[in-house]
Amino acid sequence: MSDPSADPALAAAREQLLGAAKGAAAVRAFFDPATSTISYVVHDPATMRGAVIDSVLDYDAASGRTSTASAEAIVAHVRESGITIDWLLETHAHADHLSAAPWLGNILGGTIAIGEHIRDVQAVFGDIFNASAEFRRDGSDFGRLWADGERFAIGNLPVTVLHVPGHTPACVAYAIGDIVFVGDTMFMPDYGSARADFPGGDAAQLFRSLRRILELPGDTPLFLCHDYLTADRQAHCWETTVAAQRTDNVHARDGVTETEFVARRRARDAGLSMPALLLPAVQVNMRAGRLPPAEDNGVAYLKIPIDRL
Repeated sequence: MSDPSADPALAAAREQLLGAAKGAAAVRAFFDPATSTISYVVHDPATMRGAVIDSVLDYDAASGRTSTASAEAIVAHVRESGITIDWLLETHAHADHLSAAPWLGNILGGTIAIGEHIRDVQAVFGDIFNASAEFRRDGSDFGRLWADGERFAIGNLPVTVLHVPGHTPACVAYAIGDIVFVGDTMFMPDYGSARADFPGGDAAQLFRSLRRILELPGDTPLFLCHDYLTADRQAHCWETTVAAQRTDNVHARDGVTETEFVARRRARDAGLSMPALLLPAVQVNMRAGRLPPAEDNGVAYLKIPIDRL
């Protein structure tokens, strides 16, 4: 392993993870089969303060209709458990589902937060969608933008934010107490890593982000944002450990070089179709989960850029 002290944000995350009481954070996962997304409610049992991570607004592409069944399950859990939500955390601007953060915020409260490099995503996709002047590309649609290494708390649980770009420029991981929510940066060991071919993605950068996470203590639980089944596994999983990823991750385990990873990632990405909800999801999520402004007939519309991607 490299010397983590040369990376102050990583060193802070390691110190937090090593010093936190085991199991101090209570976690409830919500799996959405339509998008293979896992959303989380994490809270501090001592104070009953909590956060929602990577929520899902249900969206039917064929009809253009939204619904809130997935988010309602989160609301039910929060209310039944007596949790006060302080944060609605996003690990990145998702390309495969719409965020329910604004809807949840209206009901449960909480500040919508994401990594500060969302501005880079807004700049790129603001141009792709030819967004009107109402669309602010400064990140101000979000209530809080996190810098690498920034620290805050959920109740008594310490949190350290790590910038882990490569899948998108804005990806972050949240170290909360003794556990880490890694977003789309990595998947279960038998599935490997996220694609890196979206606008602003970079396979070499993704490899470095993966290896950064793998510098964390080996027994650290990692909670994933997505899980996809493989030929050898027919049950969904979304929790693993740093040690398991270092030993078994098919793309980035110990011994795999950056050159090898980049070649394999690029070859795999070249054969992938774009996510079915990429175009609706990104133009909503770059606005912190809000739809574009309604037009003069009171209806909001999503754009489909032709031959642009």
